Amino acid sequence: MGHVSQIRIPATYMRGGTSKGVFFRLQDLPEPAQVPGAARDALLLRVIGSPDPYGKQIDGMGGATSSTSKAVILSRSSRADHDVDYLFGQVSIDKPFVDWSGNCGNLSAAVGAFAISSGLIDPESLPENGIATVRIWQVNIGKTIIAHVPVTNGEVQETGDFELDGVTFTAAEVKMEFMDPADEGGAIFPTGNVVDELEVPGLGALKVTMINSGIPTIFVNAEDIGYEGTELQESINSDEGALSRFELLRAHGALRMGLIKELDEAATRQHTPKVAFVSKPKDYVASSGKNVAAADIDLLVRALSMGKLHHAMMGTAAVAIGTAAAVPGTLVNIAAGGGQPESVCFGHPSGTLRVGAKAVETVEGWKVAKATMSRSARVLMEGWVRIPGDAF
Repeated sequence: MGHVSQIRIPATYMRGGTSKGVFFRLQDLPEPAQVPGAARDALLLRVIGSPDPYGKQIDGMGGATSSTSKAVILSRSSRADHDVDYLFGQVSIDKPFVDWSGNCGNLSAAVGAFAISSGLIDPESLPENGIATVRIWQVNIGKTIIAHVPVTNGEVQETGDFELDGVTFTAAEVKMEFMDPADEGGAIFPTGNVVDELEVPGLGALKVTMINSGIPTIFVNAEDIGYEGTELQESINSDEGALSRFELLRAHGALRMGLIKELDEAATRQHTPKVAFVSKPKDYVASSGKNVAAADIDLLVRALSMGKLHHAMMGTAAVAIGTAAAVPGTLVNIAAGGGQPESVCFGHPSGTLRVGAKAVETVEGWKVAKATMSRSARVLMEGWVRIPGDAF
């Protein structure tokens, strides 16, 4: 009886921020997968180990969470003013699809380092020692990201003393700039309002801030849905009823934001929009056991990704938080104490994170030139991934 041999594909497994993913150079993918379509999706699903009805991704590189079920494809940029094109795929764990509708802000922190170490950037343009500035074209959302990557002795520096809550060990700091983070149409608030009333069956009429910055996000007050804002993963993710209500809120918000035309389309668009709930600062104990004092933060934020409460905070959602905090009157701004702050430090399940954004009101509405934050990144493994030759 014949069998199909496995093929191997050059790949690197990297941590970026509080996420992990499999990184590929476009040129290294099998030819059918070098273009968008069914072959590419099937290949990435098999690499990550999806769809898995057991929800564990045992037969792949995924880690059975939204933070670890990710793939990145990079190539030299087709744009003269950028260094690299970055395409992100959020791989569903239990369903056979890859969501290409948004970016991953956490893995964005690893893109510059991978581009340098994998030869996608001309070595002569890099410093021997210092900070390499990598201009990234984020293909999914058509936006520019600038990564400031430390270089030592001509190589990417990965070790250092930068601490990032949600990541156990220290590493080198990578400063990130998300340029003009609003959607391609330029509208930060898709309804034109900083606060809307959203009718959700079973939840009633909720005040929400719906924003397109970093990633489409729906913010709601924690107290309006029965929470304190200090919750950790187990209190949400073990409650199937709560998760169903959040998904219903997400679907109705997506419809109101114009991201989908029918409610049932939300099921095939798991990556966007995100749902987050906010609260004024309170003391709490993070998942690591670290005490977070209300006096040390501006607000509390908890966000869901791919149907589950995130263990820390998605980088793109952090951009949305920074942008919304900078605009007077949003739910995020009110939770943070009002005014027009140019940066906020928020508490999330794993600890705290500071994000910066400066908003300006124009005749066309609110504009944000860029959002900033610091992350870190590290290569975990490099070599080849193997999948059956008939998997795509």
